[in-house]
Amino acid sequence: MTAAPPVESPRTGAAAPPREGGPQDPDRSWPGQRALLRHLRPQRRRMAAGVLLGLIGSVMGLAQPLAAKRVVDDMGRGAPAAGPVIVLSLLVVAGAVLAGLGHYVLQWSAENVVCNARRRLTDRLLRLRVPVVESAEPGDLISRVTSDTTLLRQSAPQAVSAAVTGTLVTAATVVMMGLLDAVLLGVTLAVTAFVGVVAAVVAPRIGRATRHTQEAVGCIGAALERVLGAFRTIKASSAERREAEALRGAAERARRTGLRAAAWEAVSATASAVVVQVCFLVVLGVGGARVTSGATDVSTLVAFLLYLFALAPRIGQLVEGVGQFQVGSAAAVRIAEAERLETEQLETEQLETEQGEQPGAPGDEGAGSPLGVTFDRVSFAYRPGLPRVHHEVSFTVPARGLTAFVGPSGAGKTTVFSLIERFYEQDAGRVLLDGADVRQWPLTRLRASIGYVEQDVPVLAGTLRANLTLGTPDPGPEELARVLRMARLDVLAARLPEGLDTDVGHRGSRLSGGERQRVAIARALLRRPGLLLLDEATSQLDAANEAALRDTITETARRTTVLVIAHRLSTVTTADRIVVMEAGRVRAVGTHGELMTCDALYRDLARTQLLGR
Repeated sequence: MTAAPPVESPRTGAAAPPREGGPQDPDRSWPGQRALLRHLRPQRRRMAAGVLLGLIGSVMGLAQPLAAKRVVDDMGRGAPAAGPVIVLSLLVVAGAVLAGLGHYVLQWSAENVVCNARRRLTDRLLRLRVPVVESAEPGDLISRVTSDTTLLRQSAPQAVSAAVTGTLVTAATVVMMGLLDAVLLGVTLAVTAFVGVVAAVVAPRIGRATRHTQEAVGCIGAALERVLGAFRTIKASSAERREAEALRGAAERARRTGLRAAAWEAVSATASAVVVQVCFLVVLGVGGARVTSGATDVSTLVAFLLYLFALAPRIGQLVEGVGQFQVGSAAAVRIAEAERLETEQLETEQLETEQGEQPGAPGDEGAGSPLGVTFDRVSFAYRPGLPRVHHEVSFTVPARGLTAFVGPSGAGKTTVFSLIERFYEQDAGRVLLDGADVRQWPLTRLRASIGYVEQDVPVLAGTLRANLTLGTPDPGPEELARVLRMARLDVLAARLPEGLDTDVGHRGSRLSGGERQRVAIARALLRRPGLLLLDEATSQLDAANEAALRDTITETARRTTVLVIAHRLSTVTTADRIVVMEAGRVRAVGTHGELMTCDALYRDLARTQLLGR
């Protein structure tokens, strides 16, 4: 068993997502805006429809002050005002309905934006290379799928509506105000120019503060995932208080960054509100003086003030829209960082497109055909600068039969399986499967040909049936029953309250360690693999179940190729061949009897009955 890979993996060319204050922390507003627009582009037609509906509703609102002016003029002349009042009421209702409909269409578009972003991001995360996932924080990646994509929904409608509707309606309102009274318009523009200065200064700071807040939220997710992943260990170590303090620290950092974002948003909102109030007071004073001097009439002042009241929320909408666009841009940057992480190539035609048909290349044989394995002077390190895990490892395993790998901890045994599965790729040498380099195999076909039982035997939340059929979606009932008997799970399935449809709990918490191992073995056998990899698959079984499953593995090895990493002597004595590894090298290959005679390390391990746990 080798040491765990390092925290980062420059071999992949991808780094873990950046943290606050890191080298990638400078202002990234333009890349963020481009990333946000990329998310919005597929919904541009629906968003355009929503904006158009809102724009029509707003245009109807522009006619309301003119209708009010007409009402005031008619009342001043003593003429009936019923007609203008009805028209004014219809304009108010129609404008409100169209604006509400436009808002709904924009929200519909925003939900589609979020759904598409989540689907694209989750698809990519599932295709990440193993070293990339091991160098990242799972909680932070989860935060990017959940929290950051939610910000896209919150920001997209406001940003689009403000950018189009707010701008056009504001411009039209200003034109109408200019037609009514150019002097009062000049006063209004002079006062509101202050808002533009505030928005230009504050908006980038809102974006940066929001990005830091989301990064802090991602840190909380990472810390919480760490705690829940070792929940029993923490309780058994009485470390709840220590871990709670760490979580409180992460929450406090998120609070501080959130307060910074809230402070800049408050500055923006306060400046907008103050400017609107000051503008109203100044226009009222100047307009009143102009009415007194006869330069304008009361109805014009009333209409101008109504336009000013209509202009005020538009200015606030523009400022808020700029802020929301910055929020969405910050979220889009974090999503884009996750989308740039290196993924595996899963194309089924990779062999034909990259290598062409070559002698010994993998063909279309069934997944159950036994596969031979060859390591040809393989060298490997988890990243440059670290000691090598493998030093020119060479061995050959023919198709069919049971081959056991033994050796002290850190000898490189598990890395053998990782290289076969192409979780990592060797630095030098070749790993051959059925005579072809594994790098020539399309990954989907390679892994469909292999059954792999990991040492920590992960069981997913869900039913027992879903876990068994994880790699084989539609097995027949006879095949499923056969595998249950082979893995000695038939008794367990019979006594569960809902049989195979019983929920096994988070990470299989409702199953014992031995039962989880048997589930993993059954899952691998159900695939009918050409190569079965077992990383100490019986370590948690009692003697009776271990003996039965050992017989099952021996029987399986007559039909396929089985490689097992063994820590118990009982597992290897019947193996067709044993590969002894030490310090990343193959020390000896032979049967139990041969190695007891010729290899001192194997002899010592066998005498202790504990083969390098």
